Amino acid sequence: MEIPPKSPDGSEKSPQSKELITSDTGSTLCMSSRSESVWTSASRSKWDIYHKPLIVVSVGAAIFLFGVVITSLSCFLTKNKKVYKMSGPAFLSLGLMLLVCGLVWIPIIRKKQKQRQKSQFLQSLKSFFFNR
Repeated sequence: MEIPPKSPDGSEKSPQSKELITSDTGSTLCMSSRSESVWTSASRSKWDIYHKPLIVVSVGAAIFLFGVVITSLSCFLTKNKKVYKMSGPAFLSLGLMLLVCGLVWIPIIRKKQKQRQKSQFLQSLKSFFFNR
């Protein structure tokens, strides 16, 4: 491994790293934004917007149905009855939890989409009135 040279003032950082840290080349809007920029108005499809909650809902429903099947097996089968009685409710609760989380996530995304549309509208109004 190569050891970076020490700077003249004795600190561990090299002169190149200090220059990069103090440089003001980055845009603060891009650095502070966690999601897509307000300035890009590319429309996204419904699948792009809702695919994560739909996947969570479908996985939750599948696990819930699997839990129903395992729980019902504990009623009909006498062999390994304790295993079915223990694992069935666990799958039921896990599936129900994922199902509810996905179903709650969808209205949250809808609300955020409405807020984003309002924000883009207000940004366009601001730029119209202040750029005259």
